[in-house]
Amino acid sequence: MNAEQKVFWRALRARHPRLRDALPADARMTAHYRGERHEFRSRVDTTVQIVRLCWVSDAFFAHTLYRVKARRQALGVPLLPRIAHKLAMATAQVSIGDPVVIQPGVYIVHGQVVLDGLVEIESGVVISPFVTIGLRAGDVRGATIERDVNIGTGAKVIGGVRIGAGATVGANAVVVSDVPPGATVVGAPASPASSA
Repeated sequence: MNAEQKVFWRALRARHPRLRDALPADARMTAHYRGERHEFRSRVDTTVQIVRLCWVSDAFFAHTLYRVKARRQALGVPLLPRIAHKLAMATAQVSIGDPVVIQPGVYIVHGQVVLDGLVEIESGVVISPFVTIGLRAGDVRGATIERDVNIGTGAKVIGGVRIGAGATVGANAVVVSDVPPGATVVGAPASPASSA
């Protein structure tokens, strides 16, 4: 790895949120969407709820492993990030690539999710099962998913597109161009849903 690549990776990894910020926010979001108590009373209660959610939700466990992987990479810890990644894939079929940055408070509903490339996912995003947020051949730029976006089951978001805040990507949609804030897109290629 040359000096320029080292600088790039160091800067990217510095953007990963700390575990103490990310895990409680992810746990609150997950508990909220599961219809469970999502206001935690103390640090101990927060820790208990994180452990409980890891036990009852394979997707949350995999998401937690991603957080561990990203943070350990940022700290330069060898081997442990690869083990965390393999465990996430084995337990919930969740594969989140090294350059993916996920802000605190994201909900991965179930497993079988692939996120790869220079992808940024903001807070409040809901990612359903069988979703792929990936790359176009020969281009490492991935999507930017803004706040409070809901991505439906089986959707594909391909390339360096931007999905605006509050947008909804319908089930099985294939997004290959930008989605405006608040819009709902469906189909392949995805286009705005018509109101009938």
